[in-house]
Amino acid sequence: MSTTQTADGDAPDPSSATTLRARFDRVDREIARQMDRLGIPTLRVALGIVFIWFGGLKVIGGSPAAELVASTVYIVPPELFVPVLGVWEVLIGLCLLYRPLIRVGILLLFLQMPGTFLPIVLLPEQVFFTFPHELTVEGQYIIKNLVIIGAALVVGGTVRNDSGGDDGTGTTGPDRTATDDTAVGPSESKASTESAASTEAEASTEALAESSTESATERSTGSGEDSGKA
Repeated sequence: MSTTQTADGDAPDPSSATTLRARFDRVDREIARQMDRLGIPTLRVALGIVFIWFGGLKVIGGSPAAELVASTVYIVPPELFVPVLGVWEVLIGLCLLYRPLIRVGILLLFLQMPGTFLPIVLLPEQVFFTFPHELTVEGQYIIKNLVIIGAALVVGGTVRNDSGGDDGTGTTGPDRTATDDTAVGPSESKASTESAASTEAEASTEALAESSTESATERSTGSGEDSGKA
């Protein structure tokens, strides 16, 4: 069987490719571990900043969504409702930034979220150019709240972690550390498989040798008995 050769006429070194893959696996695993460690605290802080920023604009009268809010909740004077909504959003952001109050922040957030989708029902002409797929800028502003809901669910899922969860000093669950510690790369798995196969082959060889020895002994014994009878 021919061996594939390089341009210099030398066969490629399989150990070099295995080493490169092992290094890549280590780097990839470390990047994933750091993303796992930093992901939730970053998400929580980002949510807090967004709510404080957007809410603060409503309080000072600089929010581009104020007109849409006023048109949706028309039974309440906008000069009253919009600032109150802004204060509500600022409180959500502050609670998310202060870990002991995450539960309060999540509760306030989910009490507010249904109202953000009201324009879809009450003011569809301001949400869609063409129903149901072509959104206006206001419609995009509303639909992006689906991402906020998903992020809030992820952050809310950390409040029961005894290890401190997303404080940046550990993983977000007790099982992830164990998974990281016991994880092995493809090169390590391959080495283990080859070792096991080698052990099985040796055991089979020893068993075959013992069987051959026993057969030879039985044949010798049989020949001796036949000679004695003769």
